[in-house]
Amino acid sequence: MSTTHLTAGFLPLLDSVLLVLAREKGFAEAEGLDLTLVRETSWANIRDRAALGHFDVAQMLAPMPLAASLNLTPLATEMIAPVVCGLGNNAITVSTELWTAMAEHGAPQDLAAGPSGAALARVVASSQRKLRFGVVHQTSSHNYELRYWLAASGIRPDRDIEIVVLPPSLLPDALGGGGLDGYCVGEPWNSIGVASKGAHMVTTKAAIWQASPDKVIGMRASWAEQNPELVASIIRAIYRTGQWCADPANLVETAQIMAGAAYLDASPEIVARALSGQFDIGAGEIQHVPDFFIAHASAANFPWKSHALWYYSQMVRWGEVAYGASDAAIAAACFRPDLYRAALAPLGANVPILDSKTDGTHATAYEIAGTAGPLVMGADRFFDGQSFDPAALERYITDQTPN
Repeated sequence: MSTTHLTAGFLPLLDSVLLVLAREKGFAEAEGLDLTLVRETSWANIRDRAALGHFDVAQMLAPMPLAASLNLTPLATEMIAPVVCGLGNNAITVSTELWTAMAEHGAPQDLAAGPSGAALARVVASSQRKLRFGVVHQTSSHNYELRYWLAASGIRPDRDIEIVVLPPSLLPDALGGGGLDGYCVGEPWNSIGVASKGAHMVTTKAAIWQASPDKVIGMRASWAEQNPELVASIIRAIYRTGQWCADPANLVETAQIMAGAAYLDASPEIVARALSGQFDIGAGEIQHVPDFFIAHASAANFPWKSHALWYYSQMVRWGEVAYGASDAAIAAACFRPDLYRAALAPLGANVPILDSKTDGTHATAYEIAGTAGPLVMGADRFFDGQSFDPAALERYITDQTPN
């Protein structure tokens, strides 16, 4: 088999794991790919270098291809996401001082999003200053899920709480130095904040919106059109890596690989927390978080167009773009389930037959139709009980847009 060299950008986050293991465990090589991984320091660098063609593909924030295709970035470039890097992985972490205040106002130790948000709202209402939270990028899952949590808890983002952007690796130091009161980030940076800065995790992405996407493998649409076989090879490599990563027997090896200096440069014990869902959330309090990060189950690698539209709804909600049917179509077109199905057809993989689904409508596991039979999906609730139907996108946006 001939080998094609590809360069892929990534950030040191747990959910780069499928890209990293695709290289380290030979899944990319088995697809004829010589994969060179380039560790970057910020999502802005990933965004710009991908647009410039420095990277063939990259680990990207799930909304990033949408922002680039909607001309919301400095180097607007049509981009697509044909495969997802798993579900979940984020958490919201606060300083010791803020956690103490939240606990006094009824915040629980179980990471429940509703009670934690209610406690924060009471702190905000009584605070003598405006709290400041950090996110990793404006057009990020982190920004949108933090804002969703705050708004549903009765806190007005930007007016009641300031939200600023910092690279993931700088968030614990900013919190420890007093520059931030809290942040929303992927692992291992919540656990590092707890271990090194006395921080406290208060809720998780899995509690705010169950089984929701966070990162994708993104690429320029023009490159994908010119290299369809390479795109298919990337999808298959990520899919097979997800299968391997999802096996509990491989957790220790995965943590050791990801802990390496070239990747997360953290202790294997810290890395294993997110993989196992077993967290020290602060002050030695241990909590198990089921499905904190889902590498493969629940069609975790499938690029649902409805997920793209949910992110688009939040872009409109927070004033980044005005609603338009043509823009909604552009956003949906960024996620490519057609490429995913075509790439996996030779494997006989069971993948969803539909491109979209509702979210927030299943409190327990359920089944959907797959190309090779029923597929089991995990619960998909939003913590506030709301649901998202992509067929009613405009109404959903109207109902959520701040007054």
